[in-house]
Amino acid sequence: MNKTILLGRLTKNPEIKFSQTNNIKVATFSLAVNRKYVKQGEERQADFFNIVAYSKLAEFVERFLKQGIQICVLGRLQTRNYEDKNGVKRYVTEIIAEEIDFADSYTKIEGNTDNTEKTISEDLKEKDTSEDFISNGDDLPF
Repeated sequence: MNKTILLGRLTKNPEIKFSQTNNIKVATFSLAVNRKYVKQGEERQADFFNIVAYSKLAEFVERFLKQGIQICVLGRLQTRNYEDKNGVKRYVTEIIAEEIDFADSYTKIEGNTDNTEKTISEDLKEKDTSEDFISNGDDLPF
C-alpha cells in the first residue's frame, strides 16, 4: 500500500502548468512539514516535500492555495527519473496529491473580520459542492 499523509504549510505560491502530452492542468508546490520532536536547545526542524496535483485538484490548488496556508495532503509517493540537458540521469521523489484539506481557520486564510471560527473547508462546501477534486492520474509516465 502506498499512502502518504502530510500536514504542513506551503513554502511559496503553487506553480501551474499544462502537461505536454494531453494538456491537463498540473499544479506543483512545496510543503514544509515540522518534525515531531525538537532537540533541547535547538529550533524545530522541518522537511520539505514536493507535491503534484492534476486536473480538477490542480484547479482547486490554483484557486485556493497560497504561500503560508496550512493544509493536509493525502496522496501517494512516486519516484521518477529523467535525463537533464547535460545527459545526467536525475531522480525525483514527489507526492502525487489525491486529496487536499484545509487545516487553517477561515479567519487566518481570508482575513475574515466577522470573528467566526468557520473553517475554509466549510466555506468551500457552501460555494461549490458540484465537483470532487481528485486527480485522475492521466499524466503519469507509467
